[in-house]
Amino acid sequence: MNEQLKQIAHRIVELREILEIDAASVAEGIGIPLDEYLSYESGEADIPISALYAVSGFLGVDPTELMTGEAPRMADYTIVRGGRGVAIERYPGYGFSALAYNFIGRQMDPMLVDLAPSDHPPELVRHGGQEFNYVLEGDLILTIGSKEFTLHAGDSAYFNPSIWHGQRAIDRPVRFITIINE
Repeated sequence: MNEQLKQIAHRIVELREILEIDAASVAEGIGIPLDEYLSYESGEADIPISALYAVSGFLGVDPTELMTGEAPRMADYTIVRGGRGVAIERYPGYGFSALAYNFIGRQMDPMLVDLAPSDHPPELVRHGGQEFNYVLEGDLILTIGSKEFTLHAGDSAYFNPSIWHGQRAIDRPVRFITIINE
């Protein structure tokens, strides 16, 4: 288990116990089976970003607190210098860097995503809200439901992320911005 995943799992358990909420209530509250939820808490399974956001919402904290152990501190603005976003490793092949993690009460989450080419397409995910992707470098395939779209540098997509979706690099690394509003 990687160290970041272990720390996130520990923070979830610790907060849940402080709030005196049992694991079954959290699992039911976020709409997943108890055994799946417990695999996230134990660090046995990598918690998808959508589940992390659902857990943070259920427990009443900002996702940043579960990811970093610190609460956001900025209310009027936040500046994140190049290369200094909070790294979030959620899925093999994907590298997420949170770009607004320090803003209190944010209503959307902009992230820089680095995606390596792979012979295996990533697992499709879904979550609430709305999502925007803007390709900065490379070419990717965006899957939304049963449809696939090829996006090149400068292309963008805005979509309903409650539909199963995922991105994959075509032949070289891809960098894109995703903004999620849940």
